[in-house]
Amino acid sequence: MSEAKPTEDTGTQELTRQILIAMAAGLVVGAVLNGFDAGPLRSIVVDGVFHVVGAIFLASLKLLVVPLVFVSLVCGTSALDDVRRIGRVGGKTLALYLATTALAVTLALLAASVVQPGTGFDLHTNASFTAHEAPPLTRVLIDLFPTNPIKAMAEGNMLQVIVFALLFGLAISLAGDPGTRLRRVFEDLNIVVMRLVMVLMRIAPYGVFCLLGRVFADEGFDAILPLARYFFVVLAVLVLHGLGTYSIFLVGLARRSPVSFFRNMREVLAVAFSTASSNATLPVTLRTAEEKLGVDNSIAAFTIPLGATINMDGTAIMQGVATGFIAQAYGIDLGLHGYVMVVLTATLASIGTAGVPGVGLIMLSMVLDQVGLPVEGIGLIIGVDRLLDMVRTAVNVCGDAMVTCVVARSEGQIREG
Repeated sequence: MSEAKPTEDTGTQELTRQILIAMAAGLVVGAVLNGFDAGPLRSIVVDGVFHVVGAIFLASLKLLVVPLVFVSLVCGTSALDDVRRIGRVGGKTLALYLATTALAVTLALLAASVVQPGTGFDLHTNASFTAHEAPPLTRVLIDLFPTNPIKAMAEGNMLQVIVFALLFGLAISLAGDPGTRLRRVFEDLNIVVMRLVMVLMRIAPYGVFCLLGRVFADEGFDAILPLARYFFVVLAVLVLHGLGTYSIFLVGLARRSPVSFFRNMREVLAVAFSTASSNATLPVTLRTAEEKLGVDNSIAAFTIPLGATINMDGTAIMQGVATGFIAQAYGIDLGLHGYVMVVLTATLASIGTAGVPGVGLIMLSMVLDQVGLPVEGIGLIIGVDRLLDMVRTAVNVCGDAMVTCVVARSEGQIREG
């Protein structure tokens, strides 16, 4: 048994290398195909092969999300000796997610104020945007509790799945001998599901290549030029927050090496970048947190799914820069009060709009409305949003893993090294 571990680690490292190579190849091939006019080549390769393989890869990841979250969270919760620990871990996790989101949007607003990406922007583009209505916070709180857990699982409503799994795991821990027997079943299920993650990850290099190839074949780098200042300000803040802020938290609170952390997160970041979906990346994030970062399942099974649902540091950065950009483009001075409202609204909206389709733009429309900016200004930035969405998703999942390490350290549930 002891000799199997190096072989498994070598296989994981090889898979990560293959994914990174596929990501680079997808960027290059997509950019080259973008130069071709519409015709049989683009139709067969981009709309055919790339679309089909990429869709299959996304579907294979998403099919794992609900069973993985439910089984892992039931295992982690049912293993807790102290029921009060659930509330303690939940409180720490929520506080850290809100704190990093507030820091992210503050950093973004500062960058937008200094660089002024919207100054002198030409508004005759007639940009327009129609936002979906976001639910009120009271409805979000009520909807945390499922009336039908099977329906919640079928619809992929992760907050309801998390609540039901917590309650079910708690009941198992309080049920005595029957609970002990059922916990063993879930522990076996967890091993099987994690093995299924590894099996399906074998197609990851092909999926990553096709997803990125299609995105850059459709978007190309030409989409960046009209909004270059906005694009690179958002990109710079995302990198600064991801490498700088998270490193400070890792060293100061988790007592972990940032270099080791980011090295272990390479596979997760590559999948997040290519899928632009925290939920689709969730199986890979959870496996990495437990196997490579050394976090105990009782912590990771709670913090990772919750983070994939409500932790939106990357989205908050986009909101901060976009708000400054739109205000400058329309010649509107937000003032100190406006900036404070942006920070508060963006931070709270990261929870208030969880689980809603198109969450990034919905949250931005809420922020703009709160400070009196025209919501149709979102149309100005839609052209580059798809490209930035991939980067901010990578930042989001990185934040999920960082908070998981911090919480696990505070609970003594993380391996040294």
